[in-house]
Amino acid sequence: MDVTSIFMIIAILAGPIIAVQLTRFLDADKERKLRKISIFRNLMATRAANVSHLHVESLNAIDLEFTSPNEKKIREAWKAYLAHLNENPVNMTPERWNEKRLDLFVDLLFEMGNSLNYNFGKTHLKSAVYSPVAHGNLENDQIEIRQGLKALLKGDLVLPLKVINLHIAEPVSAALEGVKEQKE
Repeated sequence: MDVTSIFMIIAILAGPIIAVQLTRFLDADKERKLRKISIFRNLMATRAANVSHLHVESLNAIDLEFTSPNEKKIREAWKAYLAHLNENPVNMTPERWNEKRLDLFVDLLFEMGNSLNYNFGKTHLKSAVYSPVAHGNLENDQIEIRQGLKALLKGDLVLPLKVINLHIAEPVSAALEGVKEQKE
């Protein structure tokens, strides 16, 4: 048997194994990319609802999925954003803190978009979002209701009652008249 025959036999035996391994590698790579796109989509979809569970869950998944060396800018933007979210804003007004939060979040979305081949500018990421006023009103109402109910259940708040029409049954009314007469 010559060297060419040996290589042919090895190629025939190893070919399917290599093909399966290559397919597995490509599928795993595709899954990683889909998870990254899912995180980006969730953050884009919830950028006006930054306290939603999906938004927070997606932020926390960044460390798990964006791990390659060429995604360093994403991890740095995430670290800067996370540091700002966790800081106590004693040195700035709530408006200034929120403005900086939005800028850092836009930086994160920008880096993620570039990595995933989405060409969104920072201005677009910051301003092209729809958030109905009704959603904000609903959220504020829910907060007020929860706080009021909590205060009521803790005993910090009393429930005011106002009797408008008090109808007393006839036997009770007669008994009350008898009590009145006895007192006089």
